[in-house]
Order: sequence, then C-alpha cells, then structure tokens
Amino acid sequence: MSEILLIDDDVELCELVSEYLGGEGFTVEVVHDGEGGLARAQESRHDLVILDVMLPGLTGFEVLRKLRRSSAVPVLMLTAKGEDVDRIVGLEMGADDYLPKPFNPRELVARMRAVLRRAEGESDRGDRIGIDDVIVDFGTRVVMVADEEVILTGVEFSLLESLVRSAGNVVGRNELSQAALFRRASSFDRSLDVHISNLRRKLGPAEEGGERIKTVRGVGYQYVRKAGGR
Repeated sequence: MSEILLIDDDVELCELVSEYLGGEGFTVEVVHDGEGGLARAQESRHDLVILDVMLPGLTGFEVLRKLRRSSAVPVLMLTAKGEDVDRIVGLEMGADDYLPKPFNPRELVARMRAVLRRAEGESDRGDRIGIDDVIVDFGTRVVMVADEEVILTGVEFSLLESLVRSAGNVVGRNELSQAALFRRASSFDRSLDVHISNLRRKLGPAEEGGERIKTVRGVGYQYVRKAGGR
C-alpha cells in the first residue's frame, strides 16, 4: 500500500481526494500549508507527494525547491488550469509530473500510478552500463558521473536508461515519453524537453566538453558515445 502526502489548502478537496484514494488502496496524509507540508515530507518516508502550487506560507514551488535539496521523493504538482508557466517551472525545479485543476480523480490516480511505477521500476535487461565517465546501475538505480553520485528523479532515470541503452542511436520522442511519462508525446507538451534539460544539467558536460545528449530536431534525442568509447 503506497503512502501519499497531500499538501493542499483546500480542505474540501483534500477530503474528497483522500476518500477516493483510500478506495483505490492508498494511505493518505494531508497537510494544509507549505511549511508543515515541507516538514512532513522531510521527516517521513512517503512514496509520493501531491503538491499544490498555491499554498499559504511557503508556496508549492518553494516547498519543492527546498525538498529537492535533500530528497528525490516523487512529486506530482497540482497547477491552475491554463497556467503553462507554473507547469514548466515545476518540472524545471524537479517535479515528476503535473496535473491541472480541476481534475478527474481517475486521471489523478492514473498519473500517480505512472509516477510510482517509474520510481519503483526495476530492469531485468542487465545490471549496469558504463559509457565514458558515466555508470548507470539499473539494479540499485544509482548513477555515477566521474566517480560522483548524481541524484535523479524517477523520470530522469527512466529517460537516461532509454538513452544509454540505445547510445549512439536516436530515440524518438514518443518512445521516450512512453518510457518515462507513460503517455505519447504531444507537440504542445514541453514536459519531455524540460526533463531532458534537467538531466543534461545534472550529468554535466562530457569529459572533453561536448554534449552528452544531442537533440535531433523533430525526431528525438541521442546519447552521444565517443568514438572508441565503452
């Protein structure tokens, strides 16, 4: 049974969501303000945090920023309908996915389960891949760059896995989106591009200063393998 932390100041909404999620097999803890929500997220081990953008005290963005300093717990952000900027900012700050309000509870559950599958994902297609100075261990889900561990979100790890398993080849946007977000890529949804940007930033430049992940415009992305590299 997955343990969920719901941080939202809408008391009625929280009651309805908690009741619905309880019927779907989730255990839900509710906090109605940013500071309290951050404290609970840092103190307790939840499987997923559902975080509203608009909160009293600390905003959802501030909670996410502080949380990401010490935790890679999956975060699903709730944003105002039509606020594309909020969605992009949330993803750039490390949210795993977002859902605009008002939402259908069934879609919320579908998004939650997708995020949880990514976080809990295990691969049986090999234990480890090393390319140049990057080592990806699929059993432990640990990523090392130049002997330093890099903390990735579930989405970022899934994207990196898809890319390094096909290193040197182009991986299409739809394939990456299905693997990491469990949905087809949309020309109006920048989620995939933002997650790739975050992944690039965390991995840093290649040993010789080149790019690790190359954009192939209109097609997808390619993990660059140096000539003669592992």
